[in-house]
Amino acid sequence: MNLYLDTTLFTGPEKKSCRAGYGDELLELAKKNKKIVVLDADLAESLKVSEFRRKYPTRFFEMGVAEATMISAAAGLALEGFTPFTSSFAVFTPNQALSQIRVSVAYNRANVKIVASHAGITTGGDGATHQALEDIAIMRTLPGVTVLAPADYWQARKCVRAAAKILGPVYIRFGRSDVPSITTEKTPFQVGRAQVLQEGRDIAIFAHGEAVYRALLAAKELKKHGIRAAVINMHTIKPLDGKIIEVYAKKCKRFIVTEDHQMAGGLGSAIAEYTAQHCPVPISLVAVRDKFGESGDPEKLIKKYHIDTDDIIEAAHKMMDKK
Repeated sequence: MNLYLDTTLFTGPEKKSCRAGYGDELLELAKKNKKIVVLDADLAESLKVSEFRRKYPTRFFEMGVAEATMISAAAGLALEGFTPFTSSFAVFTPNQALSQIRVSVAYNRANVKIVASHAGITTGGDGATHQALEDIAIMRTLPGVTVLAPADYWQARKCVRAAAKILGPVYIRFGRSDVPSITTEKTPFQVGRAQVLQEGRDIAIFAHGEAVYRALLAAKELKKHGIRAAVINMHTIKPLDGKIIEVYAKKCKRFIVTEDHQMAGGLGSAIAEYTAQHCPVPISLVAVRDKFGESGDPEKLIKKYHIDTDDIIEAAHKMMDKK
C-alpha cells in the first residue's frame, strides 16, 4: 500500500487555506481552457477569486447576494458549453439555492462546479448562521453529483483540476482556516479513490477536510499506547471508495469516522450505509451531534463540539476495550 503523507507533517508543516488553492488553480485552468468561467455571490475576496476577476473580467460574473440566480445562470452557461464554477459559502450553496441546484443543475446533469467555502464549525466567529454542518448530507443525496472535500491547499487544487474534467455537476467543500499541508504538489490524486496516509492494523480512522490532520495527530498519540491506527483521507465522499472500506473492514475490524459536519448524513453515514450492505463492522462517529454551531474561536469550538483530536483518541480506546 502506497502512503502519501508529507514528511514535514509533525515538524512544522506549511499552513495555507483550501480556498487559496481554489483561486490559484482557477487561474491555471483559465490559461488553457477559455470555457472556464466564474460566478461569484459577492464573496470574491473570501473565495480568493479576485485575481481571476482582474485577469479575466469577461469571464467573471458578479451575481451579488443572489445565490439562486447565480446557480440558474451557471446552469444556463453550462448548457451553452461553458464550464462554470460558482463561488459562495456552504450555508448559501446549497442551502439558499437548493431548488435551483436540484432541478437546474442535478436533474439536467449540467456541467456546473459548485464551490463552497466556510464549511463546518471552524468557520468560528461568524456563528451558527454561517457554519454549514449539513451541506454534505444535502449534496450527496442528489443523483449524479460528485462530492469532494479536500484536506489541504494542494488537494484543493487537485479537486478543482479534476472537477473541470468531469462532465457533470460537482460540489467542492472546504473550510475557512489555513490548514497544515498534509499532501504535496506531487501527491497522487484521483476522484473516487481514498488516500491511505498512515497504515495500521487495530483501527481505521476515516476523515475528510480539516479533520484529516486531527486524525493523524490522534493516530500518532494512539501509537504511544500500543494502538496502531490507519488513517484514510476520504477526499471523495461521492462516489465513495468502497474497495478501501472493504480492505480495512477486513484488516482492522473497527472504524472511526470523524468530520466537521453533522453526524447525520455526512461521511459517517455514507460509510455506515456501505458497510451495512457489504462488510459490517463497528463504527464510532466523531462528528457534531444534532446541534447548531455558535460564535467562537475555532479551536475552542472543536473541543466544545467534541470533534477534537482527544475525542478521536477517546473513541479509539473505547472501541479497543470492547470485545
